[in-house]
Amino acid sequence: MARSAAAFGIPFDPAQARHVLAEAAGDRPRRCRLALDAGGQLELTAPPLGSSPAEWRLGIAETRLDAADVWLQHKTTRRILYDAARANLPGGMDELLFLNQRGEVCEGTITNLFVTRADGQVVTPPLTCGLLPGILRQVMLERGECREAVLGLQDLQAARAIRMGNSLRGLIPARLI
Repeated sequence: MARSAAAFGIPFDPAQARHVLAEAAGDRPRRCRLALDAGGQLELTAPPLGSSPAEWRLGIAETRLDAADVWLQHKTTRRILYDAARANLPGGMDELLFLNQRGEVCEGTITNLFVTRADGQVVTPPLTCGLLPGILRQVMLERGECREAVLGLQDLQAARAIRMGNSLRGLIPARLI
């Protein structure tokens, strides 16, 4: 949030954000969404988290992302493309993967992508492909649990394993349908 606020010139108080989240969470895990408006005001909501299958079935979104779109690297409420894709998942699908205009795999509607290659190396697309730098993704990169690599559909088809993930749900095994 601090990175995006700075990029867009929005005032942000990290101490206030931590305080709001701590008050909402209490003493148990909870799904919280913290939003920051253009004036620097914080708003917290706590929507329910639906259940999720043990393995997600993945499809490929028809719409292609523009890798140069700066908005893709910031978690904002400007998510019409993602929300529409998520709301209209084809039958039998749990998540859609977006490709960019070059045919490179980017991310899911609510998740980052992690591919285990045949050699055991875990990779995730680089930000230059056009995707959100998710918290789970960043933590895994910092810990050396994965590295960045440009991926195409052929990499998904040849993968030893595919996982989708975000900081709320963790890593979810997935397969391309």
